[in-house]
Amino acid sequence: MDFANMNIWCWLIPLLVGAICAYLGYLIGKGKTTTIDNSADLKLLENKNAKLQADLDACISKRSSLQTDLDACTVKLSAKAASPAASTVSSFAAGAAIASIPFDSDAAKAAFGKKIKEDDLKVVEGIGPKISGMFIDAGIKTWKALSESTVAECQKVLDGGGDRYKIHDPASWPMQAKMAYEGKWKELSKWQDEHDHGKL
Repeated sequence: MDFANMNIWCWLIPLLVGAICAYLGYLIGKGKTTTIDNSADLKLLENKNAKLQADLDACISKRSSLQTDLDACTVKLSAKAASPAASTVSSFAAGAAIASIPFDSDAAKAAFGKKIKEDDLKVVEGIGPKISGMFIDAGIKTWKALSESTVAECQKVLDGGGDRYKIHDPASWPMQAKMAYEGKWKELSKWQDEHDHGKL
């Protein structure tokens, strides 16, 4: 009997000591738990984020301004490409003076011997009613607009009409339209006569 009692105590004592140690360890660990204050780091990161956001907004604003400048330069370049004579300041000033010349139907009638309507694209030799309609549909509705178009743009309009318009050569059309736009009716009529009515 004494041996059996002793055997129980051999198991019971280490179990009790282990349970007590585990409980004390839990209490000691719980008592030492401290909270870490990260509010200073968080505030610093929030300030950096605000600065980066301000920099991003400034870059977006600058990009918008640069895009506006780029668009303005593109418009100027396309205008210069359409009119090579406008490459100098003096020719630009001359172009501004030309823009103020009103349409003189009497001078046009005197040069061509028939009544000419303002911005009638058919005055350009080589452009008939169908081609005139194609240009108007493409947004080229005036002599000025045609004079500022490139030969490649004119060809693109013709190509949109199909194979039957391949025989037409628009090489002189912007130049003829420019003469009409500038009111140079005698020069236009003479040029058309000398070039077999616009056929180069």
